[in-house]
Formats: sequence, C-alpha cells, structure tokens
Amino acid sequence: MRSLHRRAFLQGLGASVGASFLFSPFLDSIAHAAPGKKPKRLLLFCTMGTAPQIWKPTSVSGETPTFSESTSPLADVKQHVVLVDGLPSGNPGNNHGAPDGLTGLGFSDPARLISVDQFIADKLIAAGTKTTIPSLLLGAESTVSGGKSPYYRKDNLPTIASPKSAYSTLFGSALPANTTADEVLRRRRSVLDNLKNEIKALEGDLGAEQKYKLGLHLDSIRQIEERLSNASSGGGGACSAPTAPSGDPSNPLEANLLHMDLIVGAFACDITRVAAIQWGSDQAMNVELADIGLRGEEHGSMIHTGAPTHLDLIKLEKWLAQRFVDLINKLKAIPEADGSGTLFDNTLIAWCRDMGDSPNHNQNEMKFVLASGEGGYLKTSPGGRYVRSSERHERVLLSLCDAMGVTDFSGFGDPNLPAKSPLPGLAAT
Repeated sequence: MRSLHRRAFLQGLGASVGASFLFSPFLDSIAHAAPGKKPKRLLLFCTMGTAPQIWKPTSVSGETPTFSESTSPLADVKQHVVLVDGLPSGNPGNNHGAPDGLTGLGFSDPARLISVDQFIADKLIAAGTKTTIPSLLLGAESTVSGGKSPYYRKDNLPTIASPKSAYSTLFGSALPANTTADEVLRRRRSVLDNLKNEIKALEGDLGAEQKYKLGLHLDSIRQIEERLSNASSGGGGACSAPTAPSGDPSNPLEANLLHMDLIVGAFACDITRVAAIQWGSDQAMNVELADIGLRGEEHGSMIHTGAPTHLDLIKLEKWLAQRFVDLINKLKAIPEADGSGTLFDNTLIAWCRDMGDSPNHNQNEMKFVLASGEGGYLKTSPGGRYVRSSERHERVLLSLCDAMGVTDFSGFGDPNLPAKSPLPGLAAT
C-alpha cells in the first residue's frame, strides 16, 4: 500500500500546476557592449565529446575549412560558422561527470561551480533584462544511465525532459482566463511549499540513495523558484505559441526535436534570453534513427566501438550537425518584433561538449561550433572559419559572456586563469 501511495502522490504531483516540469527529470531516473553586434540571446547546443579524427576539417586553407563528413551539414551555413579546436580545459585528464565543460572548473571547488548559461542569466537580471524564465534548460534523458547534464549552480541542474511539461511551463500561462503572468509565476513558485508535508512523508519512505537524489533535485528546483522570484512577468507580447506537443515521444531524439521548436518559440515570445538543448547525459544517449539506419547507445556502441573509422559515430555526428543547421534556419525564418532582422541575427549559438577526445576520455582539444547572424558578434568568413588555439577552453566561455554584454567575469570559472579574457580572434571588430 505504501508504494502505491508513493506512486499516486508522485503522479498527482506531476499533475499539479507547474510541477510536472519540475519533477519529470527525477521521475525519469553587462556592463559594456561586445566588439561585434551584441546578440539578445544565447543558445547552447550540448552533446558528448567526439572522436577528434572524424570532427577535424579534412583540410584548411588559411582559416577556411573543408568540412569532414561528420560536420558536412555545416557547409550549408558556413558563412555563419566558426569551428574552434585544440583548447585544453584546466583539468585535461577529467572525463565523465566532470563539470569543466561549461563551468571552467573541475571537481576541486564545488561551491564555486556555475555554468556559463546560469552566470550570464544572473548578469542579465542584474543589468535589468528580466524575462519570465531567466534560463531554459531542455532535453530528454539528461540523467540517463546515472549521468549528469553540464549545467551547474553548485549542484548539477536537471533539464525539463518532457516536451509537454516544457510547453506548459513556457506557454501555459496564456491559457487561464483573467490570469496574469505574475499570478502564474506565484503558483509555480508555491508548488513545493504547498506540498511540503507530502514531500516530507515521501522522503521518509525512501531509501538513502533515493532520498539523496530527491534532495539534490529539490535543491535545484528551489534554485529555479528563487530565480523566478527575480524575474518579471516579461515576455509573451503578441507572439504566437508553437503547436502544443500531442504527447511525449518515447524516442528521446524525437522529444528533443520538439524541444528545439519550443526554444525557438520561447525566443520569439521573449520568454527567455538564455536557453540550452541537451542531447543525452555525460554517460549515455539512446539512439534510434531509422531514417539513417542507426540504432544503439552513443557511448558504448559508437564512441567506444568502430575505431578508427567510427562509421556509426560519423552518422550520428552528421545527424546532430544537421539539427544545429535546422536551429539556425528556424531562427532565420522568424523576424524580430522590433524589425531588427531575424531571430538568428540577434542570437549566438554554441555547440559545446563535455570532452575533447571522448574515445580517450580526456579534455584535451575541446571543440566548439559557434554561429551568429549577419553582422553578428562573431568574426565570420564566406567559407567558414576554423580557429585552432592552445589557450584554455574557458576563454571561449568568456567569449560567450562577452557577446552577451557581460565583461565582469568575477565569480565565474577558474579564478587563477592567467588570461581571464575572451579568446582573441573570435569577435568581429
């Protein structure tokens, strides 16, 4: 009876206003303008690392790359793209579960951990740019196989796994009649408070490991609530919400395609200025892509199988690169409400990874794909750019901050980084 009560409680919790997006991951166990045009938005596209030999350009003339098979879809948007390679983290021996990728820090100082998306979102709030959701983290199976996402605010932050829950979180505030966005925010912030006694009862019925995981998740949710308290009702305007998902696909990659559309819609409605789409966890991503004849688990059957050719990994990386291009094209298709071009013209997109060399489990040669619109932050070239550097990878993260108007980097990354400044050569002048 007790297990039935627990299940009924959790199902009821998922049906509560705003609660399904909070609990689905657990249940599924600006001070100065940037040198170039300052974007309004930052979008992180986050995956596992890859095999360096399949990612690197097949040749480079000056800075103009010939794209490899795995990155070949990027050729369609090469005028917007900068590939960055060769940068070690501060802890190049770190691998699975290490927070370095988006924080610039390793395991040594967990109290200082904050990922670049969270740091920028906080700075935007402090500068007076307030949106309904300061940072939006979406992605199916971001904790699959006991793994982690790359997003941190001291503790590891979950993503919203369910497209239906994400839609409700983003656009559900428009549904109730005679209800303001501030009232919806108050309801969301009060979900945990109203269920305090039930949560305590649930904790008492869990084993030590389950209780620990729930505690971490509740802490991250409380952080979201606190940050919602700092946000204004914002957003919305006269924009049109995207089509609501009819359900949550069992295929996590299909779910993430829906998440991509929701991020584009959230940008169009100015619900958020900082967003991320997460593909799998640091440990695994289940792949079922019948259209390209690919099925398996990325880490075990693609990264650590098939060397040196990595044919299946090439297929997956090529598919992911096409999704990156799709995001660019979706943003290009929507004009800004203020007439300042398209959504893409005012967005910086960064493909980030947790490792530089996944088959060898290290953070040597960290890799990024960056993209910005016409006259945007990045220094671009008609044939694309390939930038190789031996500087610390944190400097690319500082470039993301710089692009968003954040030039005070105190509190982010390694306090002992010798050159605490953006990576030279990325920004347009």
